[in-house]
Amino acid sequence: MTSHTRLRGLWPALLVLTLVGCGTEHAGAGGASADVPDHAELEARATALQTRADHVYVTEVAGYTLATQSVGVLGDDGFGSSYTDKNGHVIQLGVERADYSPADCNKKPVADGSAGYTVCEREGEGWYSATALGHSYARTEGDVSVTVSAELPAVDRATLRKAAEAAHPADDAELDKVLPPLGQAPGSQPIQRGDLPPEGDGAPDNEVGASG
Repeated sequence: MTSHTRLRGLWPALLVLTLVGCGTEHAGAGGASADVPDHAELEARATALQTRADHVYVTEVAGYTLATQSVGVLGDDGFGSSYTDKNGHVIQLGVERADYSPADCNKKPVADGSAGYTVCEREGEGWYSATALGHSYARTEGDVSVTVSAELPAVDRATLRKAAEAAHPADDAELDKVLPPLGQAPGSQPIQRGDLPPEGDGAPDNEVGASG
């Protein structure tokens, strides 16, 4: 399985995280705050998320805000996030190490169950591709691929292109807004179980009310 395939396979999971969460937070550009941590701490927060600070990208498009609960790792050390509008429409942003060319639209597997790509064409600095169900813009920057995608017809092509053009590496202020605080990255907290005894290696306590 290629890292691109993993990226496509993770989009449904990111979408679920986006829709079940109740809060969003805008991660747009803005002046750096005096409260922004130093870059070393931001690097540590990225590492805790199993990604790298230079793989964290953000975007801006009118009416959409970052769903902070959607932030996560893609592949080995990539980065993925989702942006939603008031109607629940979702734009997904993904960054992974580039092991394919966006120009190979018709050579890549289609994971959404559609018959195949209906569009695969150069546009601006990247490539636009579409299937019967979804569409995306992708480009390579250095050793990573940057992909912005959405379902059809929830997000039109013009809106998706604006999101793609605005996608950029996060500066320190944006990293501080996007990355979870240390100790709060997904998977970093132990699961608390009320049915385990407080001491020793005994078996779980299965009495009524023990897991409350």
